[in-house]
Amino acid sequence: METYHAGSRVVQDRVGVREVADHVGRIIGQGIKPVAAAFLELQPLLILGAADPATDRVWASPLTGAPGFVRATGPHQISITGGTRPTDPLTPALAEARDLPVGTIALDPRTRRRMRVDGRLRSTARGFAIEADRVFSNCPKYIQRRESYETVADREPAQPRRGAELTTAQAEFIAAADTFFLATVHEHGADASHRGGNPGFVQAISPHELTWPDYAGNAMFLSLGNLLADPRAGLLFLDWTTGTALQLTGEARTEFGEDGERRVRFTLAEAVETQAALPLRWSPPEYSPANPTPAR
Repeated sequence: METYHAGSRVVQDRVGVREVADHVGRIIGQGIKPVAAAFLELQPLLILGAADPATDRVWASPLTGAPGFVRATGPHQISITGGTRPTDPLTPALAEARDLPVGTIALDPRTRRRMRVDGRLRSTARGFAIEADRVFSNCPKYIQRRESYETVADREPAQPRRGAELTTAQAEFIAAADTFFLATVHEHGADASHRGGNPGFVQAISPHELTWPDYAGNAMFLSLGNLLADPRAGLLFLDWTTGTALQLTGEARTEFGEDGERRVRFTLAEAVETQAALPLRWSPPEYSPANPTPAR
């Protein structure tokens, strides 16, 4: 697989960072190195992004378990014990999956490290196996530090609330968020990435639209390149205290300003809110020193 497809190249050229992207792209490999395998086995949370072949909608979904529920089981494979919640919008697509393109990201707020594995998923008797096409880590930029977490054993997920527009409470939840996860797809695969900033960096400008700034990052433009080629997107917002998950699916497009600023505008197709979806309760955040002050 090529390091970058045409969509990412178009964005890199528009921003003028192709040479930088070529240099940074050397971090992308196919193999899972021992340090990466050790990192995965410490994580209680994995985010998975994919398109549901039955609906063509893209979702980002959380998977949780005791550390070790995600582990490398070969130089190019990770295995996941367990799965998504029965009511998760991706569950039907994952149940009988064979070579489903997926993107995953493991983010550790304790160390502000993140690791991404993109590949092909198949269901197994105990959960899932993913054959890796791309494996790489990103810098800690825009990741909020959360020093510890606890597992709330008696937390039971509520029945999901589905809707075609955001409620006032959901818009307020989004405006208070310092982190979300973005799932995108392209002709040859899928990707899951992280977006972070101070509360207010994401805004619901109507019950059907969100917008957020695209902060300067690693110059690869994998997500924006995917959106240029295929605007379908899935967003996942988590309440790091109560475990509530807000999953959004729709389409996103990048707006390029004359001053070099970039903003992404997301149009909602469906929202799925599940209270107490995750059994994890994290400590309060220490915001990343890289976070810009959100524009008002």
